Amino acid sequence: MRVKNLLKALPIGIILSSFCFAAYASSELDAIMKARGLSEKDILAAAKTYQPSGRKDEYLVFSSGGQSGQVIVYGVPSMRIYKYIAVFTPEPWQGYGYDEESKKVLEGGKINGRAMTWGDSHHPAFTEKNGEYTGDYLFINDKANPRLAVIDLKTFETVQIVSNPVIKSEHGGAFVTPNSEYVLEASQYAAPLDRNYHPLEAFENAYRGAVTLWKFDLDKGRINEAESLTLELPPYNQDLSDAGKGVSDGWAFINSFNTEMYTGGIEAGLPPNEAGMSRNDHDYLHVFNWKKIAELGKDPKNVKVINGHRVVPIEVAVANDALFLIPEPKSPHGVDVSPDGKYLVIGGKLDTHASVYDFEKIKKLIDAKDYAGKDTFGIPILDMKKSLHGQVELGLGPLHTAFDSKDGVLYTSLYVDSQVVRWDYKKLKVLDRINVHYNIGHLDSMEGKSTKPKGDWLLALDKLSIDRFNPVGPLHPQNHQLIDISGPKMELTYDLPIPLGEPHDVVSIAADKLTPKVTFDIGTDSRTEKPSPYATLAGQERVERDGNNVTVYATMVRSHINPERITVNKGDHVKIHLSSLERAQDETHGFAVDSMNVHASL
Repeated sequence: MRVKNLLKALPIGIILSSFCFAAYASSELDAIMKARGLSEKDILAAAKTYQPSGRKDEYLVFSSGGQSGQVIVYGVPSMRIYKYIAVFTPEPWQGYGYDEESKKVLEGGKINGRAMTWGDSHHPAFTEKNGEYTGDYLFINDKANPRLAVIDLKTFETVQIVSNPVIKSEHGGAFVTPNSEYVLEASQYAAPLDRNYHPLEAFENAYRGAVTLWKFDLDKGRINEAESLTLELPPYNQDLSDAGKGVSDGWAFINSFNTEMYTGGIEAGLPPNEAGMSRNDHDYLHVFNWKKIAELGKDPKNVKVINGHRVVPIEVAVANDALFLIPEPKSPHGVDVSPDGKYLVIGGKLDTHASVYDFEKIKKLIDAKDYAGKDTFGIPILDMKKSLHGQVELGLGPLHTAFDSKDGVLYTSLYVDSQVVRWDYKKLKVLDRINVHYNIGHLDSMEGKSTKPKGDWLLALDKLSIDRFNPVGPLHPQNHQLIDISGPKMELTYDLPIPLGEPHDVVSIAADKLTPKVTFDIGTDSRTEKPSPYATLAGQERVERDGNNVTVYATMVRSHINPERITVNKGDHVKIHLSSLERAQDETHGFAVDSMNVHASL
C-alpha cells in the first residue's frame, strides 16, 4: 500500500525514468552474467562480500603466518588483506628488526643465546575478560622454536617475545585463561626439560612434555617471566590446549597423541613413526587445575628449578589433585570448550566421531576420587564413558571446532572429507555439511571460541588450493574460504588466496572492539610507548663527538631530515637517533645507508 501511494505521488516522468533505469541496469547485469558465466548465486555471494569504497568491515581476522613467522590481518566480509604484522621475522617495510628498539624485541626470542630470524607462527589468541575478547593484545606462538609473542593492538606492533626455557617444540599455545591471567603454551614433542642430551633409550625416564603458564600483566601489557611457571607432563606428545570458562573456570585441557611413547626406527626394521604412535585404542586428554598449579608453584618445596625456571613435577600435581587423564579417541587434534564452559568437544583424526565430554561429570568423578586406574606416571585416569555426554559420527578426519551464537550449534572441520559439518553438541545430531577446497585444518566463526560467539560467518582454512586460483608455480597459496552461516544452509561465498607461509589458525573480533592509535606520540619509543631518552624536538638537533664516536640527534618531518649534512672522519663510529615530528596520519618516513644493511621506518 505504501509503495502504491508513493507511486501515485510521484510525477509520471520520474516513475518512467526509474523503470527505464531499472530495466537498463537489469539488462546490463544480465549481459555481464552471461559474458562471465555467472549464476544468480554467484551474484548474491558477491553482494554479500562487496564493500563499496570507504565502507569498513564488521570484523577483523588475525591469521598466523605460518613459516613466515608473521601475523596476517584481513577483514570480513570483504576478505581484504590489511596488514602483515612483523613478529618473529625481520620485516623492512615496518623497519622491524632494523632499528634498535625492535631489535630488542627480537632479542627476547633468542634461544640458548642464538638469534632466531624465522618462526612458525601458529595459534593467535586475544586477551579476554570473563571469556570475551577485549582486543587489547594479541598473542601468537612459535611452534618450531618454542616462543610466545605479545602484539599491542593499539599499534599493531610486536612489543615482546619470550622464549620457553624448558621445552623444545610446542603446539598447544597460545591459549588464554578467561581473564587473561595466564597464557598457556604446551609442548608438542617430548624432550628432556633440562635441554641436555639423553639417549632415546631413556625416553620414558628422561623425556617429558610440559605446559607453561606465562603470567600476563594486563596493565603493563607484558608477560612477567619471573612469575611464570611450568607443569611437567608425561612424554605423550601433547597437542592443542584450551582453558575452561564458566563452570570449568580454573581448569585447562590438553590433547595428546603417542601415549605409546614410540620413537620410531624404520632404519632398524621397526614400524614407521606414525604407525607406532597409533597402536593404542585411545590417547589421553590432560585435565589440570591451573589455579591450583599456580598456587603450588609459589612454595619452593613444590618446584624444581630448571634453567632458572620453576617447574611443578607430576607427582606434586597428582598429590594435590591437580592433574588427571581421560581416554579420548586416538590421535585427537582439537579440544574446544563450549561458551558456557560445560562441554569439551574433541575430534579424533583417526576416528569418524566427535566426542563431547561433560565437565560437570568430570568434576564429580574428581571430587569422588572415582578413578578407573592410573597411568605409568601415577596420574589418575577417569572413566571415559562416565565422562562423556555423547559422541556423533561426523565423517573422516574431524579436527577443529568453532561455536555459533545459536545455543548448542557448532562447526567441525573434516580434514579427509574436505568438509565443514554443522551439528548440535547438546542434542548430538548433524544439521548440515558443506564441501570446502581442500583438506581443511582450522576453522573459525566470528569470535567463535569466546563466551559470546557472534556466528554470522565461518572461515575455512584449507591447506591445499590446487585448481582454485591461477597457477603461480609448483608452490600454491593456501585458501581461506568464507562461508555464510546465517541461514539454514551454509553457503560458500569467497575464496581468499594467502601467499605468505602456511597460515595455520585464525581468531576474529568485532572491529568496534579495537581502538588503534592514529599516530604515535612524539618523542616515544614505539615499542614501549614510553618517552625515549633519545627524543629530539625541533631546534634541539645536534651532532656530538666523543673521540671517534659521533652521535647524531636528528629530526624528520615528511622527507626532510635535520641536520641535512653529517660530516665525519673515516674510521668514526656513528650512531644516529631519528625523531619523527610528523603529525599527519600514515606519513611514514624511511632512512637507509646503502651497503651497510642500515634501515629504519619511522
